Amino acid sequence: MVILVAFQGCMNEEKKVLNVYHAGSLSIPFDEMKKKFEEEYPDVEVRNEGAGSVATVRKVTEQGQEPDVVAVADYTLIPSLMYEEDKADWTVRFARNRMVLAYTDQSRYKDEISTDNWYDVLDLNDVKYGFSNPNDDPCGYRSQMVTLLAEGHYDNRYIFDDLVENHTGISIEDNNISLPSSLQGTIDTDEVMVRSAEVDLMGALEGGEIDYLYIYQSVAEQHEGVDFVQLPEPIDLSSVQYADDYGEVTLTRASGEISVGKPIVYGITIPSTVQEKELAVEYVKMLLEETGQDIMDSNGNPPIVPAKGYNVQKMPSELKELVEEA
Repeated sequence: MVILVAFQGCMNEEKKVLNVYHAGSLSIPFDEMKKKFEEEYPDVEVRNEGAGSVATVRKVTEQGQEPDVVAVADYTLIPSLMYEEDKADWTVRFARNRMVLAYTDQSRYKDEISTDNWYDVLDLNDVKYGFSNPNDDPCGYRSQMVTLLAEGHYDNRYIFDDLVENHTGISIEDNNISLPSSLQGTIDTDEVMVRSAEVDLMGALEGGEIDYLYIYQSVAEQHEGVDFVQLPEPIDLSSVQYADDYGEVTLTRASGEISVGKPIVYGITIPSTVQEKELAVEYVKMLLEETGQDIMDSNGNPPIVPAKGYNVQKMPSELKELVEEA
């Protein structure tokens, strides 16, 4: 028996490892991708590492980590942060999402909240809500954009002040949201909870520590017992029809990097740090084909079919036929 265990350990050590760094909101669909890929390639172990997308990219550009695949919740982070550092030279847009306000049966005023009054409910003294850190995570800065866009949609110029500026170190000027170098010490923790990535807050919502959470619809749908308020398309960052309206809002992170409001679109690339290039290509290929499309669709991330590529000429030849030039 001891010999058998030792032999199995050796077998496990011989497996090739594919390191996939991804947005936290992709954790569940990418867990499914891991299972499918390992079924097809039994000699491979896929190691997923989820985090806020900005933090994920910085692991590569600033911390010297060497993943084989990088997938983010804001496709523009790849060209804006990775290209200049020679960490990537192409991007594929592969799925969409939208912002919602999630809640549970434990949430205060769950029976009263609606698309028309959600910002008034959040502003009540006995309600606590959460969003991820806008310096680390696209869901966090999109939460701020949604809140600012709401002022115009509902003709109420105090929404951002009431929900964000009065409880954090985040401020606005001329439709630009400015972030402090650190939110630590600026948060009114009686009203607001902030964590690095949006998925870090799901436990707090499910455990009743917060009543509401700015989150992607896909993540809300993936958690049993979680419901959500559907926000209007003019503010939920889901529709190409309102792209110009979304673009009127910008956010400046503490690093000086600027994000512009836009429809939520996920991006993926194989970075220059790739160690297992052939496997990385096969992984991205599976994601862009029917298997990956079905996984994304069933988890609340409508796939973009065909996927849209930037710098397609620089992509591996096996992937070129699966994308259209954006």
